Amino acid sequence: MELGGKMANKGTGYFDKKGHFFKTAREATESDLAAILGQIGEGESLAPGIAHILLERRREIEQLYADHDAMTGDETGEASARLTDIAGKVTKITRPAG
Repeated sequence: MELGGKMANKGTGYFDKKGHFFKTAREATESDLAAILGQIGEGESLAPGIAHILLERRREIEQLYADHDAMTGDETGEASARLTDIAGKVTKITRPAG
């Protein structure tokens, strides 16, 4: 007996954090990135396009953050070292009561 159509098929889908269904993991991730970015611009948001670019340029962006962390980590260490260097040269001044 023919039912006039195909049999059911098994498939894979992906959901973003809001529970929306997507056919690919990339689409679901882009949706989550766009949600994090929020409304950008007036009218239709630019966030989906920016999310696409962020995912497309992921490696370069991650390297940029790694470089930034290395630079700011050095600054924090240098500032801490400067404070330690002068710690022994500071005298606390107390005012007499009255």
